[in-house]
Amino acid sequence: MRHTREQLIERVSSQMPARRWQHTLGVMASAVELAELYGADPARAELAAIIHDVAKYWPVQRQAAVIAENGLNAELLNYDAPLWHSEVGAYVAEYEYGIEDREVVDAIRYHTSGREGMTLLDKVVCLADYIEPGREFPGVELIRGKARLSLEEGLIAGFDSTLRVLVERGQQIFPTTVLARNDLIRQLAERERASQTKPVSENKGG
Repeated sequence: MRHTREQLIERVSSQMPARRWQHTLGVMASAVELAELYGADPARAELAAIIHDVAKYWPVQRQAAVIAENGLNAELLNYDAPLWHSEVGAYVAEYEYGIEDREVVDAIRYHTSGREGMTLLDKVVCLADYIEPGREFPGVELIRGKARLSLEEGLIAGFDSTLRVLVERGQQIFPTTVLARNDLIRQLAERERASQTKPVSENKGG
């Protein structure tokens, strides 16, 4: 069943406390801003942002059941529960809200962990989740500053902050996030090399 934007907002906002919906509103605004800055589709970015935390406040048992019973990424169940809502949210988007756009569904799925080969939309939504105006955590201003330079630099700074917290807490690190960070670093290095390689102009003097 297809939903209008207003219907989606009503359904998703009912799944979380008011303060979390304020976070979602911030992610929506930041996703649109980043999309416009970096050439993604603002409407698709906003759609993914609306839904991205739909399952965040579901009981963990319910989240685990959705993953286990629907052939989703069961590897997540070996890691901390805050990772699960992204996978469940992608399932809800596709099968309960009728979202057929694969890139939108995947942007929801990877907004927490990232992945290798992130699409432009993946990057926009994931970074928007880090930098939305209501976020307050050590290093967020650095991430916001990097986000104005490039999506990749912003995301690397964001993943660095996440990994630092996990290490300090002695928690497991989901391998996909490390792979995503490494891939972003490679992308920046390749971009730097390409910018330094200038074609030699032909000498047509005579």
